[in-house]
Parts: sequence; C-alpha cells; structure tokens
Amino acid sequence: MPYADLHVHTTRSDGGLELEAVPEAARRNDVEVVAVTDHDRRQPFEESVIERDGVTIVHGIELRVETADGLRVDLLGYGLEPTPALESTLEAIQTNRRERGQAIVDRVEDRLGVDLGVTVDDGFGRPHVARAVADHPDTEYDYEATFNQLIGGDGPCFVPREIPSFERGQQLLSEAATIVSLAHPLRYPDSERALELTADLDAVELHYPYGAPVDIGPVERAISTNDLRITGGTDAHDDRLGVAGLTAEEYHELEISR
Repeated sequence: MPYADLHVHTTRSDGGLELEAVPEAARRNDVEVVAVTDHDRRQPFEESVIERDGVTIVHGIELRVETADGLRVDLLGYGLEPTPALESTLEAIQTNRRERGQAIVDRVEDRLGVDLGVTVDDGFGRPHVARAVADHPDTEYDYEATFNQLIGGDGPCFVPREIPSFERGQQLLSEAATIVSLAHPLRYPDSERALELTADLDAVELHYPYGAPVDIGPVERAISTNDLRITGGTDAHDDRLGVAGLTAEEYHELEISR
C-alpha cells in the first residue's frame, strides 16, 4: 500500500467520508499520510499539516480552473494556509456552486417528475445529484447513467459553473500552498495541452487509478522537461484509501510542511 494518499475527498465536497473519520480510514488501509483535497473548499483548520490519531493530515484543495483556450483542469494545492485572496475566491465559487447545484436539481426533478430530497449547500456537486437519482425508487438511472444521460457536459440537465482562470488559480494557490500540482493529467480531453501547463506548476499527479491501462510516458516526459515533483492519490470519494499514492521517499521529497 502507498505511504501517502494525496487525493482524498470528504463530505465537505462530494466525498462520502466525514473529515473526522479520515484517520480511521487511513489506518484501516495502512496509509500514514492523507491529503484532504475537497473541491474548491478549504478545511476547518488553519495549519498546513496536522496530526490526528497517529495519521498525518495534509491541508489540501482541488481547484477547477480554465485556460484561455477553454480547457478546464484541476489544480491540487498542498500545505494550504489560506490567504484573504483565496478565501474570497472560494467564497464566490461556493456561492456559484450552490446556485448551479440548485439549477441542476431543479432540471433533473422537472425532467424525471420526482423530488430528490437533497439539500444544496457548500461543497454540493453533481455527484450528490447522481447519488440521489440512483437511490430514488422512482427513477431508472444508476449513478453512471445519470452522468452520461442527464447531468454530464452534453446532458439536458447540465448547467455550467463559473471558475477562475488558470493564471488566477495558479497564483492564488502558489501564495497559499507549498506545492501546486496538476491533477490526473491524462483524464482531460486534451492531455497534451494540460501537460503543457505544468511548466508553471511545481508538480504533477503521476500515481493515479486511471482505470484502463494508459501510457504514462507523456507525464514522465513533462516531469523531466519541467523539473517537476510528483504527487499521487486515489481521488477517493469513499473510505477506500491507498488505491494509489506515494512511497515514503516520494512524499518526503515534497517537503510540504513549512
């Protein structure tokens, strides 16, 4: 099992794991270090790294940004000590997320003729909608079908949201975090363009459960060309940690603690 899982979501965004349950989940999966990287949301503690019940918890974030040519990517910030500028931006993002989440819920409920019974609050995202649809007794969609047929980018119930530019997001995270990394670089529609962005970053996510076998050669070349450090993690949305991550040596090379 990896020593450090640096990509984990909790119920503060679209994960199923309570923040307080992270140490137990880490111990159960033989993980020593967990970075909590909720979408567009900081954690309720000020320190960049804390210890909880024998587990190291890294204060992280996953921030969606958009390039000038329209490519949307996710940046991972590690060792977060939020600045006023970042706090202000995250507050605006959460306001937009709530408005967008309610709009999606309204469209889905109108289209399916059901009441999903969900509460749209901070951290709300499309996975919450997909889970609600899949769990509803009067719908025929499972989680994956909800995304593919209803709320995905081309779906009839999709609503876009406002996000910062790549330049703005990179600046905000560079001021507030020790390490800024590109998340899951081979998942984007234009992975080559995404990897070009690492010239302005500290690191790139190399270890990741991509699913089908993929050629990680382009990522390794970006690491060499741009002298990048590597990050890695499960992108966990439940309590199964350590599916991917870093060795102890790889983690300590990041020098996240200030």
